[in-house]
Amino acid sequence: MKKLLNTADSFVRDTMEGIEAAYGDRVGLLDGDYRVLVSRYPTRQDKVGVVTAGGSGHLPLFLGYVGQGLLDGCAVGEVFASPSAQKMADMIRACDRGRGVLCLYGNYNGDLFNFRMACDDVDLDDIETRQVLARDDVASAPPEEASRRRGVAGLVLAFKTAGAAAQEGLGLEEVAAVAQRTLDRTRTIGFALSPCVVPRVGEPTFSVGEDDIEVGMGIHGEAGIETRPMMSAHEVAQLAVETIEADMPLSEGEEVCVMVNGLGATPLEEQLIVYRSVHSLLSARGVGIVMPHVGEYATSMEMAGLSVTVLRLDDQLRGLLQAPAVSPFYTATSAGTSR
Repeated sequence: MKKLLNTADSFVRDTMEGIEAAYGDRVGLLDGDYRVLVSRYPTRQDKVGVVTAGGSGHLPLFLGYVGQGLLDGCAVGEVFASPSAQKMADMIRACDRGRGVLCLYGNYNGDLFNFRMACDDVDLDDIETRQVLARDDVASAPPEEASRRRGVAGLVLAFKTAGAAAQEGLGLEEVAAVAQRTLDRTRTIGFALSPCVVPRVGEPTFSVGEDDIEVGMGIHGEAGIETRPMMSAHEVAQLAVETIEADMPLSEGEEVCVMVNGLGATPLEEQLIVYRSVHSLLSARGVGIVMPHVGEYATSMEMAGLSVTVLRLDDQLRGLLQAPAVSPFYTATSAGTSR
């Protein structure tokens, strides 16, 4: 292991304190607790709270979307490990403004178990909650078992639409419905060129041959669909579009949002080369692309590779996607996104 850190044990604390040191005018640790980050951006005081939680090691997921028109708070655990139910409950309480809190997170057992406990806990304080889970990873289970699918980069687009809905003043049920519809219309598939190293483990989480590419792996190094000989950028794009369309057919005249997401160690140039092919393939089918996202949105430490996400838009989702939003790691305007 060769990383720029102090100690493996202090990795998460040092990261969180670094975020506060750099962006403390916009986000901050909840009462000095390095496990919970909350927004300090100005916001309407009657809005529904939107929160998330998950393991560290995926920055800017999950912490990077605490901001204005996005998330109100985020709790984090160790690298690739869920935070505790108590930290989640503390976060929910801090982000409640009297209209309830949406808990929006990925479909992982630890997060699911702890969020359920946290919601039961805050219910004793009469804080109303709803839970919506991301299950956008088409590689992790077949369509008939979609409830088992993992939540990956598509979660970011749900943060965006749900955060915008809350900022507009919609109620808890309506914000939860927006998040659910976003995720119901979102599919992702990932490709890994190399593994990553968890600081406390000190060795790669899985292996990929020098001349191979792992298709459909998870962001924690979970097994994928298959291992293939290394492909060109166009072949990766073609396989991504074909796999997503087989699961979620797209029609001529539809509009989608496409996200090409780097996993931590893939140059932006390579991401753009893949996006070029995705754009070409979808355009040839008569599918329009709105507000493309190209960059690192949900990483896996220093894993090399990327994922491709497609969100089928409708009129409401398009408007919410294009609504202004800002965090230290993400900015959206009517003209698009920037990093």
